[in-house]
Amino acid sequence: MKLYTPLLLLFLFTSCLGNDDNSTSNNVNQTEADIIQYIEDRNLEATRSDSGLYYVIYEEGNGDKPDSDSNVTVSYKGYFLDGSVFDQSNESGISFNLQQVIKGWTEGITYFNEGGEGILIVPSHLGYGANYYNGIPGGSVLIFDIKLLKVD
Repeated sequence: MKLYTPLLLLFLFTSCLGNDDNSTSNNVNQTEADIIQYIEDRNLEATRSDSGLYYVIYEEGNGDKPDSDSNVTVSYKGYFLDGSVFDQSNESGISFNLQQVIKGWTEGITYFNEGGEGILIVPSHLGYGANYYNGIPGGSVLIFDIKLLKVD
């Protein structure tokens, strides 16, 4: 038992060394600064939610408004701050439940009515976080042009 205690303490100490709150805070601040610069450069009238999601509504739509548990069909194009596209649907869109997607979509899609169009600017903590995912580097801000085609 005596041998395990020093090893456990050593593990706990060294695992804490990499968790610098300032680096995490600086990364969030940099992401926020990058998003604000993107919005300013494109003269967008974006709204920031309490979670840090930014959204622009071009067309509010006049159909049903989804909630965070709704099944929806969305046509979209996803790209990075530099404009490079990482994914997009066809015009008929894709259907899914809002609990099955990134947090930025679960929240953001609910700002539109059926038929609505706009942009979601998703900070990394509402996207894939620090993790690499399917060609998307960790820490990436994700931008989506979206059209909410249908609320089921």
